[in-house]
Amino acid sequence: MRLLFLGDIVGRPGRTVVCDALPGLIKRYTIDFVVINGENAAGGFGITEAIFNDLIDAGADCVTLGNHAFDQKDTLVFIERHDRLIRPLNYPKGTPGRGATLLKAKNGADVLVINAMGLVFMPNLDCPFRAIDAELTACALKHGADATLVDFHAEATSEKQAMGHFLDGRASVVVGTHTHTPTADGRVLPGGTAYMTDVGMCGDYNSVLGMDTDEPINRFLTKIPRGRYEPATGPGTISGFLVDIDDATGLATRAEPLRQGPHLNPAIPDV
Repeated sequence: MRLLFLGDIVGRPGRTVVCDALPGLIKRYTIDFVVINGENAAGGFGITEAIFNDLIDAGADCVTLGNHAFDQKDTLVFIERHDRLIRPLNYPKGTPGRGATLLKAKNGADVLVINAMGLVFMPNLDCPFRAIDAELTACALKHGADATLVDFHAEATSEKQAMGHFLDGRASVVVGTHTHTPTADGRVLPGGTAYMTDVGMCGDYNSVLGMDTDEPINRFLTKIPRGRYEPATGPGTISGFLVDIDDATGLATRAEPLRQGPHLNPAIPDV
């Protein structure tokens, strides 16, 4: 099977480029399953139900979140209605929503998607390593799920790399999100897990992490907020990770970055 993961959607530029391009990407690459991180989709902070539905209509099979999961307060309610929208697994017990979901791919495979948040320079949640380990023990690769994707929403590259090696051979794909900057280390690890430290964002890269540059620069210079962070409004770039998975083992055989749009060098995988 073939899986596509798209990095954090930031504001309208990210939503527009993804919703416009995703149907064509699915057709061109014959993609069986699409996961998108949508935690910055609503003005850079959180997600709304309407935006979630737009992403599903465009072809997403699952939408993951992160530290901005509940910035839009309505998410506390509507997340309970959607098994295709998941927040980090290691939020405290009783947090609305779920941190993992098992969904059908277009080829009939059962795909387990897990979302977890790192601890280094991030909110103090439960241990993501133990939380994911428990989930994979309960629904192991080829003994409950035909493929498994982990979206690890974390700041520190060391923590993400440690997670990749911790899960190597137990998950089909481990991808990092949150820093909005694509890394150059997309590959298949020795045990067969496709890994990339950060997939990057879907948004306007003529920005500071997808935001208009004025307020971030002001805060670095003065340490005094002058206004809200607002998403940059230029054309968006798609940044993702395309993975081929062996149906017999559930492990990756190919892993390549996929980027198209302005500001970054393109990465266009062969069909």
